[in-house]
Formats: sequence, C-alpha cells, structure tokens
Amino acid sequence: MNLEQALERVRTGPQGPEVAAFFDFDGTIVHGFSGVHFFRDRVLAGKVSASELAATMINGIRGTETEEDFERFVAIAFKAWRGHTEDELYEIGHRLFMTTIAGHLYPEAWQLIGAHQNAGHTVVIASSASRYQIQAAGDALGVEHILFTPLEVENGVLTGRVDGKSLWRSGKAEAARNFVETHGIDAEASYTYSNGGEDVEFLAVAGNPTATNPDRTLTRFAIERDWPIMRFRPRGTPGARELVRTAAAYGGMFGSVWTGLGLGLINRSRKTALDSIISIGTEVSLALAGVNVRIVGEANAWAARPAVFIFNHQSQLDPVVLAKVLRQDFTGVTKKEMANDPLFGPLLRFVGATFVDRTNTERAVAALGPVVDTLREGTSIVIAPEGTRSLTPAIGRFKKGAFHIAMQAGVPIVPVVIRNAGEILWKHSTLLRSGTVDVAVLEPIDVSGWSRENFGEHIAEVEDLYRRTLSSWPTD
Repeated sequence: MNLEQALERVRTGPQGPEVAAFFDFDGTIVHGFSGVHFFRDRVLAGKVSASELAATMINGIRGTETEEDFERFVAIAFKAWRGHTEDELYEIGHRLFMTTIAGHLYPEAWQLIGAHQNAGHTVVIASSASRYQIQAAGDALGVEHILFTPLEVENGVLTGRVDGKSLWRSGKAEAARNFVETHGIDAEASYTYSNGGEDVEFLAVAGNPTATNPDRTLTRFAIERDWPIMRFRPRGTPGARELVRTAAAYGGMFGSVWTGLGLGLINRSRKTALDSIISIGTEVSLALAGVNVRIVGEANAWAARPAVFIFNHQSQLDPVVLAKVLRQDFTGVTKKEMANDPLFGPLLRFVGATFVDRTNTERAVAALGPVVDTLREGTSIVIAPEGTRSLTPAIGRFKKGAFHIAMQAGVPIVPVVIRNAGEILWKHSTLLRSGTVDVAVLEPIDVSGWSRENFGEHIAEVEDLYRRTLSSWPTD
C-alpha cells in the first residue's frame, strides 16, 4: 500500500469520532527511537553516571525480546528521572522536539494523521514511552489522546518508578482495547499503525491494521495475515552523499551569481543580471542537489502581475523553490537577520529585498512602506505570512502584513502552497536531501473588496485554503 492509497482509504471509509486511528510513535510517526535524543541530552549535560551508562550498554547488547526484558530496560531508563519535576521533563521534551525530534517526523505520517482528523476520527498516539517524551509531538500534530507508560509521581516529583504496566507488547494492546471500550469506538471500522513485531497484538485491536515501516518480524506477520504494508522515506541523519550534494548546490548557486553579474555587466542591465542569477542559479543548484520541483497551477503565477505572492514557510529551500516558480520580476520581504547572513545577505540586498525587524512593530510597518511603491512600479513581492519557518508541515497563524500591502498597492494575493520542502531541508538542518518538492500555485485572490471589519475573517479563510490544499493536493 502506498501513501495515496492509504489516504484514499481514510477519505472514502467510515467517518466520525466512533472510528479511531491508533498510531505507534517511534518508527511510525518519527524515524528511529526518540528515547535516544533524551539519553544523549543527559550525556551531553554530564548527568549520566558510569554505572547507568554501563547498565544501558549491557541492556542494549542483550536486546529486548520479552516483556521482562523491556521492564528491565525501563527500570534503568526511568530510574534516572528520579527527583525531576513533571514541569522539568515537559520542558525537556518540548525543547528536544523543537531542536531535534521534529526533524525526524515522517511527512507521510503527518499527512495520514491529518486525513484521519479531517474524517472526524478519534486519533490516538500509543507508545511505550513516557508522556513527557511524546506530548510535544502530540501537541504539534493536534492529537489529544495519548496512551503512554505511566510514571509514579509524588507531589509533582518523579520517583523513578513505573506506575503500573508498561505499554509494550500486551500492555499497549490492552491500553488500546480499554480505550475502545471506554470511548465508544467501533473497533472493526478503526485503524492501527505500527512498525514493530512486538505490536502484532496491538495492530490486531482494529479492523484495519497497517504494518508501517515494518521490521522483519512484523513484515513476516503482515504477509502471513494479509495486512497491508506501507513504508515511508527514511528520515535518519544525512550522510556523506547529502554533504556532497549540499556543497555542490551552494557552489552552483554562487557560481551562477557571478555568471549573472557578468551578463549584466556585458549588457549594462541590472535586470539582466537579476533574471540570469534567478534562472541559472535555481536550475543549477536544484539539479546539483538532486531536487525536482513539480508545479501545479503554474499559469496562476503569471495571471495577475504584479502581485503579493504568499507561501507557507518550512525550509531555507523555499526561496529557491519560489525562484524556480516565479522566475523574474519579483523581490522579497524577510527578517532583518538575513541582511547579515554571510552567504545570502549580499544576494538578498542585490535583488532589493526588504529586511523587517520582527521585534519592533513600528519599525516593521515603516519598512514595509517602500514595498507598496515597489509593487506599484510593477515588481511583485514574495512574503511568508507565518513570519518564520515552521517545525512541521502544519500551517501556522498568518500575520496581516502581506494582506495590508496588497490592499494598499491595489494588487491581488497569489497563494503558493509548498509541500515537502521541509523533508528536503528541515528548519534546523544544513544538509540537503534529494527528492521532490510539490508546489501548487492557486488562483489570484482579489482583495479590493476587503474591509477593516472583515479583514481577519478573510485572512482566516486563506489560512484554511492552505490547510485544505495540503490535505487534498490538486492534480491540475
């Protein structure tokens, strides 16, 4: 089963909250074992004793084959949390999600969870980890229900002991069955997703089990039981190939800058230089990075210029993708910090980008004044209404600046929806992965009829347009 088939199964299947979708966490929603990041964080902070390190290594060598093995493992792992408050652990979990774990989130899992949510299903994350390890991911994914291994707490402080049964193998299956019974769930119509052979009993709780990124054990069981198998693209740490591709892409980009400047000097035309840098630089850098850009609705990029082109922002790759789509006669609005970026600062200044101080509203408004003049002179503007890159593919709250600019200049808004850029180059990553970025250029939006009274409502509608496009990608 591929992702599109899985999404279609959800869209066309039974709808409503009595249908549940249970997702394992490690290996299913995120690549790898998230507990590693928590352990590494403690090691780097110098909080792991020699005895704990030795016990962890011995347990790793032995492996986890039985429930007794797992109980021994969690006894070692959670004992180290003794004396920490719940607030401390929630903060650690949130920080690690923001800086590391979010980069290992499978985009396919995000789409699948979103499809279940759009179908009105009750989405549940079920994991043998503690709540502190997965709550931040649940919040980012909009998942309310989390089943986890409970830890003993006294007066807000952890004792280092498990409070009951761990949610591993039979424990996870039992927790899922209890949820079905207590929440009025139709088990036969529901879905389960997991990657591990230890979760066969958990997967069998629902009528629609799917072996997701399955290990060898689960693959064998899935084949024997005729369960669908679905695999996502790995999200592990980039390697030497990605390093070489990234270096080549940057080299190609800046080589193209000099080529464009040379052409501009020969023709004594700044516009020739700009157009050459954009057209040559984007094509060369994307090709060297192994990145393909697949565009839907490309005619909309030329239907009403000048315009304010808005886009959802998840990656430093986004400006290059937009340059591929728009090609010429545009400039951008970006945060003031980019003016001092050693690589992109000079290039952004050359193309006439406007730098905005996001910490000072008055200065930001003043800086946007000349942007209106730029539009009136015939040059389009590119701006990310979210204001910053997001950690996940989810759409953030849109700020008003781009829409104010369009109204003042008397030009339309053109929504550009980008999918998968974060998979190629995540927010906190510096290395490019090869792959395909999908872009949907939607029809221009006339803002001439907007007023101060309905301004917020219209912006909310555009936000929702992005969410609907990402959940149901256009084909033409």
